[in-house]
Amino acid sequence: MKYIDYVQLNPFQRFAYNAKNFFKALPGRVAGFFKAIGNAIVKFITGIGKGFANYGKTFVNGDIMTKLSYLIFGIGDISKGKYYKGVLFFAAEVLYILYMASFGWGYISKFGTLGTVKTMQVEDGPFTKTVFGDNSMLILLYSVLTIVITIAVFVVYIANIKDAYRNQLLVAAGKKPTSLRTDVKDFLDGKYHITLLSFPVLMIGVFQILPLIFMILIAFTNYDAKHLPPGELFTWVGFGNFTSVFDVAGSATRATTFIGLAKWTIIWAVCATFTNYILGMIVALMINKKGIKFKALWRTLFVIAIAVPQFVSLLLMNQMLQVDGAFNVLLTDIARLFDPSAAEVQIKWVASDPTLAKVVVIIVNLWVGIPYTILSMSGILMNIPEDLYESARIDGAGPVKTFTSITLPYMLFVTAPQLITQFVGNINNFNVIYLLTGGGPTTEQYYQAGHTDILVTWLFKLTMTQQDYNLAAAIGIIVFIICAVLSLIVFNSSKSARDEEAFS
Repeated sequence: MKYIDYVQLNPFQRFAYNAKNFFKALPGRVAGFFKAIGNAIVKFITGIGKGFANYGKTFVNGDIMTKLSYLIFGIGDISKGKYYKGVLFFAAEVLYILYMASFGWGYISKFGTLGTVKTMQVEDGPFTKTVFGDNSMLILLYSVLTIVITIAVFVVYIANIKDAYRNQLLVAAGKKPTSLRTDVKDFLDGKYHITLLSFPVLMIGVFQILPLIFMILIAFTNYDAKHLPPGELFTWVGFGNFTSVFDVAGSATRATTFIGLAKWTIIWAVCATFTNYILGMIVALMINKKGIKFKALWRTLFVIAIAVPQFVSLLLMNQMLQVDGAFNVLLTDIARLFDPSAAEVQIKWVASDPTLAKVVVIIVNLWVGIPYTILSMSGILMNIPEDLYESARIDGAGPVKTFTSITLPYMLFVTAPQLITQFVGNINNFNVIYLLTGGGPTTEQYYQAGHTDILVTWLFKLTMTQQDYNLAAAIGIIVFIICAVLSLIVFNSSKSARDEEAFS
């Protein structure tokens, strides 16, 4: 389509045209996404191959002490006079050996089976005593810890070899290795970023990476209420949990629940994101419009709405939506103004009709979400060049045309990353769903879920009530994949990513 033809389209035709092109190009973008992942994997494997090549090259060109560094950490540094670093390398090796001998190997050796000896009750004369066997959870947890420590020690091992060879070349060139003082000064100057980031990276590894790896591995086991350690063992089941989620014939309840909740999750995320975005933008435009009085007052009121904790607002709305809540009382009073004999209104807003409950959830989300959008939009709206609006008015453009041709494109350009963040946040918006409806109305068609449950609230119920940790972990991974793929594809398709320099 020519540019002049596109400009002549009305807003709805433009939206339809852009949506058609987006979905038409979507298969190619998905294929390109997975192609990029494949290229990254190939590049990673190639890098490992080059690393091994350099590993062999260093061994061939290294002297006797450098060669010994392949077995004894730090000996190459010590032989070249860099004592402090050689001692640290050697201490790392000794501590690792002691750790594996006294603790790590006992768990990593059982990693393949996750334990074989069950906890049993044994008769001991007139008494019964408990003989504890293997604990599958501890085996998995400490095995992951041991693997991570082994990887860290391997990194230290490579650094030890590189450092030994580097010092060998320095000595051969008639130079001395750097001293402790020089290295400390370097880490407080040129390498200060490493000094600052080391502790945060360590904490991220301990409190985020390790639990994440543990959760991912749980998805490949049968860890549930029937296999709870220490009394019972659980073991590896491969991709069984993932196939059960999609196997409609063999696992109808789980599969039906997942497919139904996945559809509602996407619908909910789209509606919650774009209703807040568009309506929040319109209200922000109204507040910032010239001639509107008491602008500071309106902004303050919305800030106060944000200051109230979201869970308080949602729990209050939950009570107001009950059969005997404020909304039904108000409707009853209004009805009796016209007919004193009118019966009490007893609408079950979130407990009976699934469609009504979903509509109510989306409307209440506007109440708690629009104030955030208004505040974020207000600053951006003030930065739109006034010349654009003046030119549009001279050309005879009305408010709707100005909004669709100037304001909305500019806002989408600037806030595309934020919009994607909101969309992903709504896919995982636990608070609104769980605190407002608890996932209800309940239904026997779903496995441990209600009509308004989204995937993340279903995951919570599986974990806390059913103890289906394996299924919950599998769902968590699927949700992550959905969010990652959608976010990357949509962001890379946006003008914000393709034209970062300027807005036109």
